[in-house]
Amino acid sequence: MKKWVILLCSLCILPGLAYAATDYKEKIHYESILPAQPTSTDGKVEVVEMFWYGCPHCNNLEPHVERWLKKIPANAEFVRMPAIFRPDWGLHARAYYTAEILGVLDKTHIAMFEAIHKQKRKLASDKEIQALFAEHGVSEKDFKRVFRSFAVEAKVRRAKDMSERYGIKGVPALIVNGKYRTGSQLAGGNSNIFRVVNFLVDKEAKAQ
Repeated sequence: MKKWVILLCSLCILPGLAYAATDYKEKIHYESILPAQPTSTDGKVEVVEMFWYGCPHCNNLEPHVERWLKKIPANAEFVRMPAIFRPDWGLHARAYYTAEILGVLDKTHIAMFEAIHKQKRKLASDKEIQALFAEHGVSEKDFKRVFRSFAVEAKVRRAKDMSERYGIKGVPALIVNGKYRTGSQLAGGNSNIFRVVNFLVDKEAKAQ
């Protein structure tokens, strides 16, 4: 695996540790984001998942994300945001936002991970991504209309900006209400990430 992938993808090799909620400490299980960043969610605590389709650790986290979403705290709102550190990450971000605008994320999100990590497809060009979208019912015309559109471009620019402003060093990373970040290494493994997230959601809800 290329060194830059290893450096930018948080290592998920630590076992999930069963910490009690009272044991979660700043600089140990999570970090503060300074300055705090604005959120796009009104009335709820925003939880942002920063990811990259090419990251094996993001792929491994996805089942944990899906399980958490089935029991997400009522006062939390989940937002996915592709992280962008390199031009090829930006291409995959375009794929995510194209699917979002076309209303097909339920078909393409997991498919993107599976294509890269199970089927070993690179998805490194517009044409390759368009082919995957076509497999899930998106016409070439619709894909081309959106993929390089102003709307997608604006979303990609914001994702790139937030990747820097959140201060993340790799992915996957979870951002709670623009104030806290955590990940596999900090939380103690994928199985513990959302315990830390729930703790931070509760912390923010009480602060509000």
